[in-house]
Amino acid sequence: MAQYEEFTIDQGADVAVEIHCVNKDNSVKDLTGYTATSKLKKTYASDSDSTIAFNSIIATPATSGVVTISLTNTQTDTLKAGRYVYDVELAFLDSDSNTVIERVLEGRVQVSPSVTR
Repeated sequence: MAQYEEFTIDQGADVAVEIHCVNKDNSVKDLTGYTATSKLKKTYASDSDSTIAFNSIIATPATSGVVTISLTNTQTDTLKAGRYVYDVELAFLDSDSNTVIERVLEGRVQVSPSVTR
């Protein structure tokens, strides 16, 4: 089950969130061979046209267990002030070449309006 976290994004600003992934025993999760994907929507039912993809990068070395999700100031400038939902998923190929997807983080994002635009 994914962890739940709420955070605030300032409209028109660059934002980056660093996620430290750990195993159930609290050891650092080795992300070698994994890919990360993260998306933001107004609601869970929003259509795909209103979905914003975070830039999702697994840090080097992948054994550090760190994923960074980020949005540019251009991306956040297009967001209307208000509440959004997001999630972060990791994917890897198992020994049978099946894609296994694990949601590691989910929650809500509050977009704070900007005066200076």
